[in-house]
Amino acid sequence: MGSSRLRYWVLTLVVIAIMLNYVDRQIIALLKPILEQQFGWNDADYGDITTFFQLGGTVAVLFAGRFVDRTGLKSGYAWGVGVWSLAEIAHTVTRTVTQFSAARLVLGVAESVNTPAAVKSMATWFPQKDRSLALGIMNAAPNIGAIATPLLIPWLALTYGWRETFFITGVAGLVWLVIWLALPKPPKRIEVHGESKPRPVPWRQLMDDRYTWIMVLGKLMTDPVWWLLLFWAPDFFDHRYHLNMAHIGLPIATIYLMAMIGAFLGGWLQSLLIRRGLSVNAARKIPMLIASFLVLPLPLVLLTSNYWVAVLLVGTALAGHQAFSTNLFGLAADSFPHRAVGSVIGISAFAGNLGGLAILFIAGILLNRYHSYLPLFAYAAIAYLVVLALINWIAPRLRLIEEN
Repeated sequence: MGSSRLRYWVLTLVVIAIMLNYVDRQIIALLKPILEQQFGWNDADYGDITTFFQLGGTVAVLFAGRFVDRTGLKSGYAWGVGVWSLAEIAHTVTRTVTQFSAARLVLGVAESVNTPAAVKSMATWFPQKDRSLALGIMNAAPNIGAIATPLLIPWLALTYGWRETFFITGVAGLVWLVIWLALPKPPKRIEVHGESKPRPVPWRQLMDDRYTWIMVLGKLMTDPVWWLLLFWAPDFFDHRYHLNMAHIGLPIATIYLMAMIGAFLGGWLQSLLIRRGLSVNAARKIPMLIASFLVLPLPLVLLTSNYWVAVLLVGTALAGHQAFSTNLFGLAADSFPHRAVGSVIGISAFAGNLGGLAILFIAGILLNRYHSYLPLFAYAAIAYLVVLALINWIAPRLRLIEEN
């Protein structure tokens, strides 16, 4: 199989892994009513279980990229998917809150490998001119998972049972693992720079690099917008437009569909600009500027009485976020050698998780006290332009590592 065809097999497997990752993390929320009825959980019990998952993933992602860089892409990704799939299967024999919490903790830790391994896969297998398009497709995968999961999991649970649902989704990951391990060896160029002699760049050296801080600031300031809309958009539509569980499905699916399109177009546009002869600096920053403007109108949702106009505004904002995020990932893949990409993504993802936890905490306080989304949406509207201004200040001309 030629290297060109092989890299698209790799992309397909990465997309599937990301979708499985999303299914495995969201399954507990969809099965919550069944599990509460069988085990007599209350909301505090469920909160404990989800907290262990979130805590495990937030802490582990700081080290996950380093793990992938040190063990090599193929082995590191295999370990991550293998362990999280076994943790998913382990849910079938759990009985107590403590056992579920332990299974979710292991799942969260193992799933932290996914983002740095996925981005490193694109940096390793795709040349710079095609990389952003591949990253755009990769970054669209969570939105596919967000649409497919609520359609698939309830059907599996009602048809086969909740234990069988955990088992089926876990086995799907093990099937992925077999295919991943069966891939041929990478081409010589990739083998030299990627897999054969992984030599992670020391963290101290990375933290002295201004491009690491570009990634940290970028994720710290923009990931909270994704978290905010992911967790609070249903509540916003319920309180403002009275869209309950029976009516919220199509609007939320539409928002995720728009986000998926944004992720793809963000990568496609950068690749197009490179092919048209623009510099890497211009081809990366122009899509980020357009993406920033897409988020800017978000506060207008507070002025419209038509919920479909609000859906389009929120969906456009998330499309902008995903387009911006695709190019931020691409910036890391362009600016660091392959052996450092996983570590940089892990460090920046940790910063993004901290930002996400912070905005969820702040949102709860603001909405409880002032009952207004305006400060939150105002922050979201300007965050991307601020980050882009910081990027332009720190790196007026983006660098491109020659091995990429």
